[in-house]
Amino acid sequence: MFKLFLKFNLKERLTILLLLGFVVLQVWIDVTIPEYTNHITTAMFPDEYGVVAGTNVILRYGGIMLALTVASFASTMIIAFIGAWLAANFGATLRRDIFNKVQKFSFQEMNKFSPASLITRSTNDVQNVRMAVFAILRMAISAPVMIIWASFRISNLNFTLTWITVLWIVGFLALVGILIFLVLPKLKIIQTVLDKMNLVTRENLTGLRVVKSYNAEEYQGRKFEKTNEDLRKINTYVHKMYGLFWPVILFVIHGIVLCIYWVGAHLVSDGYMTIPSLMEFHQLAIQIFFAFMMLIMVFVMLPRALVSAKRIREVLDTQESISDPVSPREFNSENVGEVEFKNVSFKYPDAEKYILEEISFKVKKGQTVAFVGSTGSGKSTLINLVPRFYDVTDGEILVGGVNIKEVKQHDLRERIGYVPQKGVLFSGTVSENIAYGAVEGVTQEIIEKASQVACAHEFVSQREGKYDSKVSQGGKNVSGGQKQRLSIARAVATNPEFYIFDDSFSALDYKTDKLVRDNLKAHTSSSTVLIVAQRIGTVMDADKIIVLEYGKMVGEGTHKELMNSCEVYKEIALSQLTEEELEKGGDK
Repeated sequence: MFKLFLKFNLKERLTILLLLGFVVLQVWIDVTIPEYTNHITTAMFPDEYGVVAGTNVILRYGGIMLALTVASFASTMIIAFIGAWLAANFGATLRRDIFNKVQKFSFQEMNKFSPASLITRSTNDVQNVRMAVFAILRMAISAPVMIIWASFRISNLNFTLTWITVLWIVGFLALVGILIFLVLPKLKIIQTVLDKMNLVTRENLTGLRVVKSYNAEEYQGRKFEKTNEDLRKINTYVHKMYGLFWPVILFVIHGIVLCIYWVGAHLVSDGYMTIPSLMEFHQLAIQIFFAFMMLIMVFVMLPRALVSAKRIREVLDTQESISDPVSPREFNSENVGEVEFKNVSFKYPDAEKYILEEISFKVKKGQTVAFVGSTGSGKSTLINLVPRFYDVTDGEILVGGVNIKEVKQHDLRERIGYVPQKGVLFSGTVSENIAYGAVEGVTQEIIEKASQVACAHEFVSQREGKYDSKVSQGGKNVSGGQKQRLSIARAVATNPEFYIFDDSFSALDYKTDKLVRDNLKAHTSSSTVLIVAQRIGTVMDADKIIVLEYGKMVGEGTHKELMNSCEVYKEIALSQLTEEELEKGGDK
């Protein structure tokens, strides 16, 4: 929690000092007001000579008390406003830091934190910490000052009543400590259950079509109800415990007042204390109690905030497995399109078995290289190593003769036009999605040209609003094939040195697949193209085809060469096309 407080910038830290000044002022006013109550009460009683101070004295002290009350109100409002501003800024800073941190995560870190958990940490956990920060700034600073200052004052008024007040407050703190001890374990569970709740809800919403198609509403409902019931039970228990606070508080307040006046009455009658002093003691004692109560309110919020702070720190303290070098190198602009794998092996963290083993090949600038193989052979894993979504375990990948670990990630990725297997679109317009990865100042002409290359211009032109038509979140208002074509157009608009297509034609029909590949061949003649595909028809015309099986290279060459030399490739090809089609397709 303390580390998170370091998120305050210089301006905010200076504002905290200003807040402390107003806190001290407010405490001084609140402690001083009972003193004037003593003066007014004394003025109402005759002194030892039977003389009453009179109305003028009462009005004078009453006027001072009124002015102090107004000042206390003003300082309280200022403290509340400053505290709210600081807490809001603190929450905004945390959310920004979490977002920026997650942006730097590789797939390895993303596998550690589920999207549902990251959403909870960015929203609910930040809110818990923000509220605790506001409580600390508003109450945890003023309460100790009030306790120390008022305790010094009451100890000078009467020693016996001071000890009685201390005993009551110690008992109160003991009861509250027991309640917090009972609640704390549950608070640690709540955030985890919230993660699960978000996960179940997110799965249900994103997979709603599958849920409906399989009539699985009841099954999903049972999953949700179980998680919802777990959360209900925990919250019920926590709120029951919290519900005991007010009865305890009221009991202690009435107990303190009763003891002060019962013992105080005897002290007054015995001449050890005056009535005005008793009234002043009563007001100060209640202020001390309420100061402790404010601290208790902070402590009630603190356990949950500490759990949330720990979860936030887990994200912020996570070390990125993929980072930029301290002294980055520059690409050679002449041969940046060359890609070379040198004895590359890869396995996931904490895994024993390698996904890829001893992969070596070289792609010249302007070549089209395809990767084929059965499901699970490592094709997508291999191609995801180029933009450094993962880092190789052994060996090295060279782009333009430079190890990709020695250059900035931004410099590497701005040269890549990446199209994932599952087309990903963002909420906004069609133009915004196509221009998403392009440099600033991309023109409408470039957007439409990229759309034509990807065979997306026809269906975009038929939409209401055309390129200004809205795309819903995740592209739910376009088909799978349209999403893939828009994703391809987005890559084309960046005009990169090399393209990566990760099975990016799978949702296209054969006719559209052929048209898109022909357009790309003409448009990307000077760019290097890396393609992962399941269809042999998509890769037959590639300059080089690399065949993978169980993470190892078992073939490399053109379509015709592999048909004669690689049984794995031949088997895959014959399972999709006839020999006549394969022979015809292999002719360039």
